[in-house]
Amino acid sequence: MNLFLIGTAQAAEGAKAPGGSAFPPFDPTSFPGQIFWLVLIFGTLYYMMSKIALPRISEIIETRESKIDGDLKTAALMQEKARLAGEAYEKLLADAKSNAQSIGQKAKDLANTTADTQRKTIEAETADRIAKSEAQIVATRDKAMTNVAGIATDTASEIVKRISGVAPKADELKTAMAAIQS
Repeated sequence: MNLFLIGTAQAAEGAKAPGGSAFPPFDPTSFPGQIFWLVLIFGTLYYMMSKIALPRISEIIETRESKIDGDLKTAALMQEKARLAGEAYEKLLADAKSNAQSIGQKAKDLANTTADTQRKTIEAETADRIAKSEAQIVATRDKAMTNVAGIATDTASEIVKRISGVAPKADELKTAMAAIQS
């Protein structure tokens, strides 16, 4: 303590103004008043901070923390809902694709069955028309062949008549035509 007083005295001497008086904050005689006011102001500020400012700051911090926690919980719930909605969408999409493939396969099978039925019907109709046409061709050919013999006989008779001037007898003409056909 002795050193304190010595240091204070030296500071007071060094702090004297040119007129001989010391700078008031360094004047040891004013220390008790300064300490009193320091303790009073510090105590008042400490009391005001601990009873007014710090509780308000603490309340604001707690409110912000609870709001942040609430927002994080809400975000987590929304994220879970979005994940579930995404899974439901994927399942719905997969079901729709499967359903579309099933409908497409059924339509393809129905089209193939219809086409086969129509093809068979058309083939049967075509075969029937071909058979009728072949029968008609055979009948027409047979009829034409019967007429060919008569036409050939008449033509040969006319040729012989023009060349020789005499018409051949019907018996001779039939014998000659029979010889040619066999």
